Amino acid sequence: MNRRKKLNQILKANAKKASAKLAPKNKDKYISKADRLKLAAESAQNPVVTPES
Repeated sequence: MNRRKKLNQILKANAKKASAKLAPKNKDKYISKADRLKLAAESAQNPVVTPES
């Protein structure tokens, strides 16, 4: 691999990383399966009471 190609490859990789940092992060935070089961169990034990008006 010649020197110019190698430098361009490195610069493109750095530019890609920089633009990825600036991109908005839309992913939700990861919740493990055990935590999801725990939350489901808690919500089943404590039913939400809605006042009827």
